Amino acid sequence: QLQLVESGGGLVQTGASLRLACAVSGPIFNNYAYGWFRQAPGREREFVTRIDRTGRSTYSADSVKGRFTISKDSATKTVYLQMNSLKPEDTAVYYCAATPRSELSTTASGYDYWGQGTQVTVSS
Repeated sequence: QLQLVESGGGLVQTGASLRLACAVSGPIFNNYAYGWFRQAPGREREFVTRIDRTGRSTYSADSVKGRFTISKDSATKTVYLQMNSLKPEDTAVYYCAATPRSELSTTASGYDYWGQGTQVTVSS
């Protein structure tokens, strides 16, 4: 059973940067693709970005392209989300997710394992 634990959230000002981390424990790290989602109050969970099993292919939502970067470190079994030029509309709870499926998805239903989330708040 895969377990995901996010960390690194916090309160920052507009234009600041944050790096979220997702510590993965369980079966073989590189057998999974990983994604980051976010959910603001009163809104549905939203896809942010994903990385494939090899780490060579990533895909991000238009709203974060050029600002957010996903990466992973197989040695430490950690998935990262580097967030730059943060905006108030980035405020949300951020979730790390994983799937063993070969087809990659931009919807929450395409992922099988989830962390508990970490709050990111961007003040204006």
